[in-house]
Amino acid sequence: MTARATPVRTEVDLERRFRTMATDATIRVVGPRPGAERAVEEAIATFAQVERTCTRFDPSSPLMLANEAATSWHVVPQECFAAIEEAARAHEMTDGRFDPRTLRTLQAWGYDRSLPFEADTVALPQARQQARGPATLPGASQVVVDLTGRRPRWRPGFDATALAVKVGPQPVDLGGIGKGLAVRWAMERLAQAGDAVLVDAGGDCYLAGPGPDGDGWQVAVEDPQGGAAPLAVLSLRDAACATSSVRVRRWTVGGRRVHHLIDPATGAPGGKGLLAVTVVHADPADAEVWSKALFFEGASGIARLAQRQGLAALWVGEDGEVGTSEPLRPLVIWQAPRG
Repeated sequence: MTARATPVRTEVDLERRFRTMATDATIRVVGPRPGAERAVEEAIATFAQVERTCTRFDPSSPLMLANEAATSWHVVPQECFAAIEEAARAHEMTDGRFDPRTLRTLQAWGYDRSLPFEADTVALPQARQQARGPATLPGASQVVVDLTGRRPRWRPGFDATALAVKVGPQPVDLGGIGKGLAVRWAMERLAQAGDAVLVDAGGDCYLAGPGPDGDGWQVAVEDPQGGAAPLAVLSLRDAACATSSVRVRRWTVGGRRVHHLIDPATGAPGGKGLLAVTVVHADPADAEVWSKALFFEGASGIARLAQRQGLAALWVGEDGEVGTSEPLRPLVIWQAPRG
């Protein structure tokens, strides 16, 4: 799988639009500096490498080869190693609310290939196997049974620079955190590319600098119920933003409504009473992680967890009501009137 770029230019901006990780992505550089075009191409290549090494939709990817023989050590590319390591860290950081080991449940429900999901349009007649609720999970410190780099002291035969992983008995899905990490690593390539930089990968984004007009980047929060108008507009600079939503990737299995956000505590679709959660954070991968962790708290617990963690968050309930945490409110420059 590769990312393809289409150049789009204005008088002041350098922009590339491309397809990666089953989503449309954009890189925009305001006031590009010498070397900006090369930096953009390197950033696009970063997305392609993360997708190649971390996808669960290609059985020959390094991630899926490691998942297939989970009790064996596997030498993997650095992007795959880092993503598994970050997933383990996120599991501990969220006290288990984020857990990448939901792959078997998603596969059992038929989501074992990249499909053009739209809300309520996909119906799979029957699960491939019975989904039996949550997996029996080890402790947080064992989300990756063993995780270490530079293994030759213990594993003769590995190259001195090899990165080896053993994922453990429950296979992992790196889709969400992998996209957040791709945004993070792409931004590292673009740090000196221009006066302001946007990287947007299907809603996982980072917005650097003062934006195209000098007063911040304006980010619209979409209506998860499908309305054309946004629910709010945020003004961001030097910040990441990620959304977990059930607007797309909802389907039916044997007459049961399911979606792709699997609560690790129950093994079932999570987020009771919620349709979407948006988090603004300093880091794009952490924004992605916390948007899921908050979503799994459901409508009854999300405000409490956001407050305890000091997170800038916005959420939309099944009744259409929009809630915001205190740290997010200064970032809102417009919000749709209630009712």
